[in-house]
Amino acid sequence: MDLQNYSLVSEFVLHGLSNSQHLQKFFFIFFSGIYVAMVLGNLIIVVTVISDPHLYSSPMYFLLGNLSFLDIWLASFATPKMIRDFLSDRKLISFGGCMAQIFFLHFVGGAEMVLLVTMAYDRYVAICKPLHYMTMMNRQTCIRLVSVSWAIGFVHSISQVAFTVNLPYCGPNEVDSFFCDLPLVIKLACVDTYVLGILMISDSGLLSMSCFLLLLISYTVILITVQQQAAGGVSKALSTCSAHIMVVTLFFGPCIFIYVWPFSWFSVDKVLSVFYTIFTPLLNPLIYTLRNKDMKIAMKRLRNRHVTFH
Repeated sequence: MDLQNYSLVSEFVLHGLSNSQHLQKFFFIFFSGIYVAMVLGNLIIVVTVISDPHLYSSPMYFLLGNLSFLDIWLASFATPKMIRDFLSDRKLISFGGCMAQIFFLHFVGGAEMVLLVTMAYDRYVAICKPLHYMTMMNRQTCIRLVSVSWAIGFVHSISQVAFTVNLPYCGPNEVDSFFCDLPLVIKLACVDTYVLGILMISDSGLLSMSCFLLLLISYTVILITVQQQAAGGVSKALSTCSAHIMVVTLFFGPCIFIYVWPFSWFSVDKVLSVFYTIFTPLLNPLIYTLRNKDMKIAMKRLRNRHVTFH
């Protein structure tokens, strides 16, 4: 398909986070450090899970390793360009690059949402049906669940990009953000996209809300089941699931705000976009490693093995 037949715009101008030269220099240093820490933190989790037989055979850590892998991609689809743009006067992105950012955001974001639901189901089985845990969450089941999360993310993303790429863009080309996102880009089309935009963004809102509600139901059932089984069980369940609940809140909160209330002009949208595309992938390894004894032991074992090897 020849995109030139549908659009006269060959590139978009990104407004970025700030027009202040001093702030942009500060942001360059700050976000460079954040990005490096995020990549290294999640990469360490992936390597630790793969290299430790105990963790790799555990369904929970297998899913955690996949979450960290997705987090690396989630923070990498736009952050490196944003960091480079802090040193540029004009922040330009090609039409194809803009569509690619939309694709990867919704692909990885959608896959991560479904994966978080899978992790909640894993905790439900582990806490509520411990005797059947290894049977219900065997390796084949885990691989299928991860594959389903990727498939749903891919189908969701393709459905968004297929409509966006075919809209006619013939005039305005300024995107008021540091990356191309669906609500901002479709407003630049030369046709009335209100109804189409509502449908497309409702797709993201529906995915976000349905996954969030499933997560709420899962953790509610866990707490009720444990409370009925033993005294003091609620605190134990909360201790086990608190890391998951924190990640869910940090990830879904900004997504629901942006996509359930589309076309908002609130400047806070930029802050929320930074939060769920950069800070949440950074916080995930901190939340899961600092509160997890098995992960810390495995990381120490990996470090000692590496030092001994050298």
